[in-house]
Amino acid sequence: MKTIPIPQPISGGLILSYQCPARCRHCLYACSPKWKGDWISEDDLKKGLSGLAGRIRSSTWGPSAIGVNEGLHFTGGEPFLNFDLLVKATSLATKLKIPSTFVETNCFWCHNEKETKEKLNILKKAGLKGIMISVNPYYAEFVPFERTRRGIEMALKVFGRNVIVYQLEFFRLFNLLGIQERLPLEEFLERTPKTNWADRVELFLMGRAAIQLQNRYPAFPAGHFFRETCLMPFLRGWHNHFDNYGNLLPGFCGGISLGNWLEMDQLLKEGIDPEKMPILGYLIQEDMEGLFNFVRDKGFAENPGGYVSRCHLCLELRKYLSSQGNFLELRPREFYTHLG
Repeated sequence: MKTIPIPQPISGGLILSYQCPARCRHCLYACSPKWKGDWISEDDLKKGLSGLAGRIRSSTWGPSAIGVNEGLHFTGGEPFLNFDLLVKATSLATKLKIPSTFVETNCFWCHNEKETKEKLNILKKAGLKGIMISVNPYYAEFVPFERTRRGIEMALKVFGRNVIVYQLEFFRLFNLLGIQERLPLEEFLERTPKTNWADRVELFLMGRAAIQLQNRYPAFPAGHFFRETCLMPFLRGWHNHFDNYGNLLPGFCGGISLGNWLEMDQLLKEGIDPEKMPILGYLIQEDMEGLFNFVRDKGFAENPGGYVSRCHLCLELRKYLSSQGNFLELRPREFYTHLG
């Protein structure tokens, strides 16, 4: 079969490590404290960011502005667990003139105003353009809301309009509820029984969410998802992710790699070889039905309880394959051990 070209990356997130102080039920990348740090090395940072320089496009509003799916953001895991590395990554991206850089955080580190503001000012001085702060009931189980509020207040003083609160609906709701500390998800659900917050906010039923939140959504047989295409999530240049192990992760798809982003020129030149990476070949060329038939022939049994999304089905197929052999595209392997 012919190789499949990979589009030039124009935006995305750089995962400095999968390690995180939280183990959120909705995490796309199955991050948790149990991951090894394995922080990206400075040499790989230089090599990888040099390959992204000249490719990453600025925000719609210019190189000094930020947008959720624009520019380049530093993420994890939790990037503030290794603040020195985050500063180095920011400085290097600035030297390479990569536009619209920002950091994504859960604010676990915002213990007081002085320390919070100091760290944000250091990053701004290093060239960081803004920050995105995560707010939802899944983070609230691990991060006291008072720290989230403090992080937002200090970020607004340092970065002004370049502060994204993701998601603002939850920030407003938590304030109305008077939350200060951590809040178990079950308690949150009890306190908001008549609030249709789940219908007004964005949630991807993939990664750990597909496993741990599936009982909250209707399920369907595998065939229900055969008519849905995976082509766009896989072959797109905007908002992919680049992890600390060198994996180019398509879109928000954790645990599956298009190849080594640290060798960007070579990766884009060679593309995807379906014979070497059959899982990618089936998903791109034959969609979910092709992958399902491939895995079924290897002994996979469909769950009679069904699947809550196309991504849930894909994840279960890949989990099965990861236990059967060493597939090049199922990276990082640890992703599949941190889902449950």
